[in-house]
Amino acid sequence: MNTNIIILLTLAFVAANLPWFSEKLFYVIPLLRKHFGWHLLEVLVLYFVIGGVSMLVEHKTMGQVAAQHWEFYAVTACLFLVFAFPGFVWRYFWRR
Repeated sequence: MNTNIIILLTLAFVAANLPWFSEKLFYVIPLLRKHFGWHLLEVLVLYFVIGGVSMLVEHKTMGQVAAQHWEFYAVTACLFLVFAFPGFVWRYFWRR
């Protein structure tokens, strides 16, 4: 397996779990209580950030970015949500 793929998948896993481990919005803006909607907003923004990084890596290594259709984005969004599941479980089920 290509090293770039492993690095991108690890980066996506870490980014998907980041919103669940902080009471601050994007680790910068303090909130009194961070509710579920803020977590979803962070996950959505980080999905697009990781997508941009992935496109940049693809462009740098391959020289071009392959065209994708809606199916690709639906699958990657679901994969990102699956990656976020451990952080969600820790936040809402294990944490006291």
